[in-house]
Amino acid sequence: MDRNTVIGVALIFTILIGFSYFNRPSEEQIASAKKTRDSIELVQIEKEKAAFIAKQAEEEKSTVIDSVVNNNLSLQEDQSRKDKFGVFSDASAGKESFYTIENNLIKVTFSNKGGRIYSVELKNYKTFDQRPLILFEGTTSKFGMNFFAQNRSIETESFYFTPSNTAESLVLTGPAIKKGKEGNEKYNSENKGDSQSFSMRLMAGEGKYLEYTYSLSYNSYLVGFEVNTKGFNDIVGANTKYLNFNWNIAVPRQEKQSPIGEDTYSTIYYKFQDDDVDKISAGKSGDEKLNTKVKWISFKQLFFASTLIADDAFPSAEIKTELTKEDLRYVGNFNADIAFPYEGKDSEKIKMKFFFGPSHYNTLKQYDLSMENQINLGYVVIRQVNQWLIIPTFNFLRKYIDNFGIIILLLTILIKLLIFPFTYKSYHSQAKMKALKPEIDEINAKFGKDKPMDKQQATMALYKKAGVNPMGGCLPMLFQMPILFAMFFFFPTSIELRQESFLWATDLSSYDSILNLPFAIPFYGSHVSLFCLLMTITTIISTYMNSQTQNTDAMPGMKTMMYLMPVMFLFILNGYASGLSYYYFLANVFTIGQIYIFRMMIDEDKIRAQILINKKKPVVKSKFQQKLEDMAKQKGIQPRK
Repeated sequence: MDRNTVIGVALIFTILIGFSYFNRPSEEQIASAKKTRDSIELVQIEKEKAAFIAKQAEEEKSTVIDSVVNNNLSLQEDQSRKDKFGVFSDASAGKESFYTIENNLIKVTFSNKGGRIYSVELKNYKTFDQRPLILFEGTTSKFGMNFFAQNRSIETESFYFTPSNTAESLVLTGPAIKKGKEGNEKYNSENKGDSQSFSMRLMAGEGKYLEYTYSLSYNSYLVGFEVNTKGFNDIVGANTKYLNFNWNIAVPRQEKQSPIGEDTYSTIYYKFQDDDVDKISAGKSGDEKLNTKVKWISFKQLFFASTLIADDAFPSAEIKTELTKEDLRYVGNFNADIAFPYEGKDSEKIKMKFFFGPSHYNTLKQYDLSMENQINLGYVVIRQVNQWLIIPTFNFLRKYIDNFGIIILLLTILIKLLIFPFTYKSYHSQAKMKALKPEIDEINAKFGKDKPMDKQQATMALYKKAGVNPMGGCLPMLFQMPILFAMFFFFPTSIELRQESFLWATDLSSYDSILNLPFAIPFYGSHVSLFCLLMTITTIISTYMNSQTQNTDAMPGMKTMMYLMPVMFLFILNGYASGLSYYYFLANVFTIGQIYIFRMMIDEDKIRAQILINKKKPVVKSKFQQKLEDMAKQKGIQPRK
């Protein structure tokens, strides 16, 4: 930078500084400007204050208006509820709360909305996919009284009840329970545990109410249920004879889906007061009107039941099942509309109880209400075999053995030993029939197909002369058939086998699967049951071995049928309980072993020689036959030679 430039810049700064100095405001000017600025700020503050006050006043005005409007609306709603519900209007609004009572077996949840049982959980059981086993839950069920009061239709499940106990959870305790004594009422009377009552009241004015009282004891599947009314004679019509109780549940699926499993057995059972147990046909939807007194009504699944039991009897009821086999979550919907007796007194009580528990034969039988007849054990003779032979033997073995595969094995051995004499007699009779085959062939050749009656008479004469009973091989088999059929009913309905595993079978009460097919085979299914396959193979082997001791030439179609039956059972039993197929497999294995033993014990040549000796002997008439001939001679009738 040169000298002239420096002088120029210095002069410019000097001029600016001098200008600023000579033009600065005076003290009076500064004070005046400050005063003006303060005045402007004050005016602005006043404006903002006024706006705030105005806004606050507006809000207060709006609040007052809203309050008035809300009060008017509340008054209108109150009046509307009074018009709609009458004396129950105060109970028509509220907040839903839940309360639970549980013992060692069940957990019962109650809701103040409807004062009802909201859900029931069986604590010692799980669903097929290992979730808590809930018999029903409030979101998919109905539970309440329906009646007319002051010309209004009242459904109690819409109202809020007042609980007697504000504790949200009660747990009952007691002594340790021995194995096999779960839910045993006789055992409980000797080993006392806690008991608890819990009530819900639907108020209908001063001193007037509908009350539900529930009670539960330790180690029990029974939930006491009592309906009390107070002052209802001033509310319910004088001509009212019944109070209607509606119970409806969507039945959750507890077992893995199978066409012959839970869907086949789930339905509503009931018992008339003076009659046997009956049901809506299982496996399909239906409805019935029960116009005579009913002792109990049960929503029955394959292994569990929810049952309402009257202390006396229900005058009448209407029941309905709607099955939904395609639904993966629910088996169906069960509904019962039950009439409760009402006499119009100032104070009344209706006593009953619920059973929420397993369909276990001895558990149900202890109540002496024929509830065990809900378990499908077969009919007439078959049921008796299960009741007096299979179940007692099974329970005896269960006391000492925990492995159910071993229990079934021992059960098979015991049954085989029991019928061994009859099996031996059957085989011995078949051996005799086989020894007569040459003579039978001669008779067939002599008479051919043109003289069936002569051929039959000649055959029977041969049997009689040789001392062979043609029915000797059939009668012992008839003795075995009730046991075979009893097992057919026992295994699929025995809750003891539920979720019990053995070898590759994870649940002996359901089918076992070693291969899931990507498609379904008609009448067979989409899986391969190994126990069923083994049963079929061993049945064919035993059939072949038995056919070697039988003469099937006289009935050509019989041989084909003998081999067709195992194939048919392969299709039938593929979806049945694997415990059943396992039992039949074991029975076949033992049968094959018995045949080998019988072959060593029985000398067919010796039997043939004895039959030939018998043929030479004169035929000995029985006393009955001799008596018939004597009677015929007295009437002048000569007996046929």
